[in-house]
Amino acid sequence: MLGLVGLMFLSVDPQVQYTVDEVMESPEDFSSDEINIRGMVKIQSIDNSTSTFILEGTDSEIQVYFAKIAVPDGFEEGRMIAVHGNLIQEGGLWQIDAKEIQTGCPSKYETE
Repeated sequence: MLGLVGLMFLSVDPQVQYTVDEVMESPEDFSSDEINIRGMVKIQSIDNSTSTFILEGTDSEIQVYFAKIAVPDGFEEGRMIAVHGNLIQEGGLWQIDAKEIQTGCPSKYETE
């Protein structure tokens, strides 16, 4: 059993999660592979007609394109989320082509 658990941990590739600010300092460094990026969904930025929203950090922001995926419960403006996808340049601007969006459990953050 211990050997099976050990093999499981060896086969799992931990995914580093970056902030919006870290990625936007040097986006070229992140454009070749899939990335995990976390940030806040900017208020009044969700546009369902274009399937985009803005993910913001402290100093930077990036547009996220989410047409190819199902949006999870809890996805809303002003919420901290994580996006897994490809960083691409469209028309001179950087954007994430999302493959997955993860939201945290709201009960973890609510006060009793």
